[in-house]
Amino acid sequence: MADRPAAARRPVDLAAVAWPRRTERLVLRRAVPGDAAALWEVRRHPSAHEWLTAGVPDRASYAAELARHERLEHLLVLELDGVVVGDLMLRITDAWAQAEVGEQALAVQAELGWVLHPDHAGRGLATEAAAELLRICFEDLGLRRVTAECFADNTASWRIMERLGMRRETHAVADALHRSGRWLDSYGYAVLAEEWHAARR
Repeated sequence: MADRPAAARRPVDLAAVAWPRRTERLVLRRAVPGDAAALWEVRRHPSAHEWLTAGVPDRASYAAELARHERLEHLLVLELDGVVVGDLMLRITDAWAQAEVGEQALAVQAELGWVLHPDHAGRGLATEAAAELLRICFEDLGLRRVTAECFADNTASWRIMERLGMRRETHAVADALHRSGRWLDSYGYAVLAEEWHAARR
């Protein structure tokens, strides 16, 4: 499966969505560089940092990373009572396709991710936020498929995926190198638009 040239890709643009989005308890909005200090406080907590793709060595480094346009274009902030309690990733991606139909596979799916400050865990907030992400993907953006991945040991994360109605499609054995030096299993989950809509009828 060869990648298509970068020039063939459409730009990611979440501007079509009306922000902020409100759920029963939460506000979801686009991240801005000024969120760096609050998000760093979430991500530097050991139990949150454990599963993050990239560490956050210090506040200044994280602020510099967050200021990059390509970082902000798919990052959302999660607020509870006006306080930042986590962040969410909504990355629009292309599906793999054969060359003759490649244009039809551009920007048709998304990958989701989330991190919540541990002080707010166990209250269903991450599930509430992720459920709204699915609504945005399928209703606002008209995507056809949504995926999410995690280390198999990150039980809290894959349980959210299952509560959302996503199906486990992959269990890869010892394929992911953790910063501890251990090779860990990983899980991949997905849900199609028609499955998501059917579950709400």
